[in-house]
Amino acid sequence: MLKPNIQVFIIFMWYLCSANTTFAYSRQDTLRGSNGSGRSWWDVIAYSLHVEFDTANKSISGQSIIDYKLTDTSVNDSIQIDLQEPMILDSAYANGKKVGYSRDGNVYWLTRIGGFENNERGTIVLYYHGIPRVAKQPPWDGGFIWAKDSTGKPWISVACQGLGASSWWPCKDYQGDEPDFGIHITLRVPHGLKAISNGKLLTPMAGMDDNPISVFRWQVKNPINLYNVAFYIGDYGYISDTLLGENGRMKVTYYPLRYNEERAKKHFAVAKQMLHCFEHWMGPYPFYEDGYKLVEAPFLGMEHQSAIAYGNEYKMGYKGSDRSATGAGLLFDFIIIHESGHEWYGNNITASDIADNWIHEGFTTYTEALFLECAFGKEKAFEYTRGQWKNILNNRPVIGDYGVNDSGPGDKYDKGSAIVHMVRTMMNDDEKFRQMLRDMNKEYHHSFVSTGDIEQFMIKHSRLDLIAFFEQYLRTSKIPKLEYYIKKKRKKRTLYYRFTNTVNGFNLPIEVTGGQLRENITITNEWQNIDWTNGGYNVKFSKDFLINLKL
Repeated sequence: MLKPNIQVFIIFMWYLCSANTTFAYSRQDTLRGSNGSGRSWWDVIAYSLHVEFDTANKSISGQSIIDYKLTDTSVNDSIQIDLQEPMILDSAYANGKKVGYSRDGNVYWLTRIGGFENNERGTIVLYYHGIPRVAKQPPWDGGFIWAKDSTGKPWISVACQGLGASSWWPCKDYQGDEPDFGIHITLRVPHGLKAISNGKLLTPMAGMDDNPISVFRWQVKNPINLYNVAFYIGDYGYISDTLLGENGRMKVTYYPLRYNEERAKKHFAVAKQMLHCFEHWMGPYPFYEDGYKLVEAPFLGMEHQSAIAYGNEYKMGYKGSDRSATGAGLLFDFIIIHESGHEWYGNNITASDIADNWIHEGFTTYTEALFLECAFGKEKAFEYTRGQWKNILNNRPVIGDYGVNDSGPGDKYDKGSAIVHMVRTMMNDDEKFRQMLRDMNKEYHHSFVSTGDIEQFMIKHSRLDLIAFFEQYLRTSKIPKLEYYIKKKRKKRTLYYRFTNTVNGFNLPIEVTGGQLRENITITNEWQNIDWTNGGYNVKFSKDFLINLKL
């Protein structure tokens, strides 16, 4: 997910952080955020989703089919199905039989499922309808967007990360369970409009004169985060291209609004350059079977897998601004680069608990710098990354609270990126760092991870002792404070230094320069010193570490 502009972001995160520290988590938070008794014993194999849109009444109705398998012999007789108010479940069938259910806030409990005696697999069919929640400030305050394009034609979409896919269709709305074999999506929309979704388009069917609707069928073959399941309805144009990537030929498609088609041909061309860059750094695009799409959306943007939402108004930077305040942020379209970076981090490598979503956002924020490095050089990329650190608030650890639908604070973006950058700096070997990112996306291809998994992987591949480093930057909000002073005795000068405001065992290898001296030192929380006779009083420490200096 993208990061809001700074003023909006500070206000928004202050409110969220205040809310999280003032109020206890509710039962609904636990039901949504945990792998509880109604979820833990079954795994989703595939979804089939059918949705019909009533644009006049801003309502939808449909059917959700869930194919699943048992993962635990201790089978409960009730299944948790997530469908948020005010959406309504009309009926439910399990393994061919109609079953009862009861509502528990944003959850329905399907009871007396049965059918497991001789079969370890099953199917649930759910019929539903309702007026889905309307987004107030998409994509951060999510929901449906019922908009019109500049010609007055309907332009409709959804953004539901955080809010959840269950805000508009019944599912197992838990980030730690993706459908192993993807999802079929069937969208029925008013005749004359196109309905774009994830994956590849199957043969669309036009409605009859007495039934003026059009039906669009899409297929996703790969596992997919449910908040990434999306649609775009409007008067769309179509641009097709081909990427000759590391895994062969892949279809690349752009869906701008029809009147922006010529504009998009030029502006979206950077996508292929970006994909080649990201494949170089992180390995093959993770979803060759489903292709890559950019779709113009009636909101700023979102990492909808294989169908990236684009709403940056064909501007460079973040809606024409530079989040880094270095000038480098205006050299590329932030939404195209950031949201596409999520195809590797977030969509390919997925945190099983959203408390660990710093893995999605921190690494993806760093992909912005990787693209800059490909296009404009390493110096510009590093300058851009360091410039983003001014946005860090340090009001909470970047890891959220587990099991309660808490994705952590906004610092998971820029502080998460800083963590990646500092590990790269300490490795001091760009090829080794690149291979680490590629190996990470290979080892955890289409997999779930925890923070612990990523920590151990980076420790193993970097061959660095990063235990206290991760503890400091991931699990506390404290920024190390580097204290130093120069002591002169006769003609000899000595530089003294140490860290404060750190966890036990914390240390960093940092380059320090001054005068004719350039030294690599490891700073701990104990006073240390080096001969500084030729160093002078203008002491400079490496800018590539997130620390505070105190002379």
